Amino acid sequence: MATLRDIKGDLVEQRTANPDNPNIGDIWYRSDTGDMQLQVNLSAWSTGGSTNQVRSQGAGTGASKDSALVTGGYTGTAATAKNESYNGSSWTEVGDINSARRYNQSCGIVTAALCTGGYTQGGSATTENESWDGSSWTEIGDLSRPAQRYDSGQLGTQAASLYFGGEPVGAVTELWNGSSWTEVNDLNTARMAVTGFGTTSAGIAAGGRAPSVTAANESWDGTSWTEVGDLNTARGDASSSKAAPATNGLVYIGSTGNHTNTQTLTESWDGTSWAETSDLSTARYRGGGGGTGSSAICATGYDGSSRSSATEEFSIAPTTRKATIS
Repeated sequence: MATLRDIKGDLVEQRTANPDNPNIGDIWYRSDTGDMQLQVNLSAWSTGGSTNQVRSQGAGTGASKDSALVTGGYTGTAATAKNESYNGSSWTEVGDINSARRYNQSCGIVTAALCTGGYTQGGSATTENESWDGSSWTEIGDLSRPAQRYDSGQLGTQAASLYFGGEPVGAVTELWNGSSWTEVNDLNTARMAVTGFGTTSAGIAAGGRAPSVTAANESWDGTSWTEVGDLNTARGDASSSKAAPATNGLVYIGSTGNHTNTQTLTESWDGTSWAETSDLSTARYRGGGGGTGSSAICATGYDGSSRSSATEEFSIAPTTRKATIS
């Protein structure tokens, strides 16, 4: 059996109170209580401010749980052009997109974002691409492929983006260079309702429906997609931490059936495999996601019977826990 000296390289410090600023992984013995204590990172979702517009099928993006956008979507009766900005506590309606749509995608931050593709109120897929400067949207270079341009996945920034998959089930991938789209290598698994995060040189495309829900996960290296470790739970219509790097991101909520079995599940990707972490309070799919692997947001969505304005914030905080040594 390993001793504490083997584990830590030294005898464990005895204390009568917890240290002021312990490092993650530090262990100490509380002689006053008789407990071993361990400093860990603890993840959790908490309730945030509700959006002004109840909706699903919109696009989310942003740098963190304190800075995000939700754009477009479906109110239950019509596609919407509404765009809202989050400051960590409340949502404010800002400049609407020029073309109301749902099943659209987005990437970027609250001062520089894209709103791409989608399905118009008139009932057709759109290739429209709009650029956000922090106050208004401007239509710029449209997608090059007219088919499979809604219910897709998107990652990257306003200046460099990847748009992939779509409905009907497709594998088409397009690369945005700040002024125009170019078709590049396809996904290995054609799918719709896919999500992802990362950059145009290192990205992740996870889950979706092909047309049944899939756990397929692919890594983009700037040129092509490679199949890597699958999600633990196959699902479509999920959200993700859009601003996360390809080695440390989250996929959360979604549907494990054909628009049924709404989920609270959150999985964390470490560059090699997925691990289930803290779940959300509200099960839903087709919500708006953004942020990173340690600071993410989930807003709006559909629970199978009604659309939502609910927002939840994901964070990781250092926490002292009772340790068990074996």
